[in-house]
Amino acid sequence: MGVENFTDLIAWQKARELTRIIYSITARKEFHSDFALRDQMRRASVSIMSNIAEGFERAGRREFHRFLVIAKGSCAEVRSQLYVAFDAEYIEHKTFEKLHEMTNEVSRIIGGLRKSVLKNQ
Repeated sequence: MGVENFTDLIAWQKARELTRIIYSITARKEFHSDFALRDQMRRASVSIMSNIAEGFERAGRREFHRFLVIAKGSCAEVRSQLYVAFDAEYIEHKTFEKLHEMTNEVSRIIGGLRKSVLKNQ
């Protein structure tokens, strides 16, 4: 039995978990006055899971691959924004490291999925 729904994809599941944590972290008081960073981090994390979902539902592997490329880019965007949050002292080093590793993991999984989609085109 293959993957029948985007929610079955490990990449989407991991992106969902990352988004949940990003929302939780950015709800802290440290982010209250920095609307731009808070909102951009949230949008970028949502973009990861949304692009995986949208690409999966599109017609054809080529379209899916294109949306995975976008999702991977959004993952890098979140990773970059984590540096801003850390440098601004909105998050502590332990939180930064955890989220940085999560973004790396999501990126690796998306990369593997991209390769699989291309191979099976």
